[in-house]
Amino acid sequence: MKDSVVSISKEVMGGTPVFAGTRVPIQTLIDFLTAGDTIDDFIDGFPTVSREQVVEYLEQAETQMEKVAA
Repeated sequence: MKDSVVSISKEVMGGTPVFAGTRVPIQTLIDFLTAGDTIDDFIDGFPTVSREQVVEYLEQAETQMEKVAA
């Protein structure tokens, strides 16, 4: 199984879930997508996050939602 792309540490953004290796909160991606922005818009604004991280996060979120719905 792939390592999580989410990191939570009190030393980084006070424990806010962020993309691993960055200081970019996961909530920021959710806010962008909810506002109708694209993944490319998000990556343009936060170049420290890779497309691969975004896609992996969304795949992991989908897997978790499928477990909850089952």
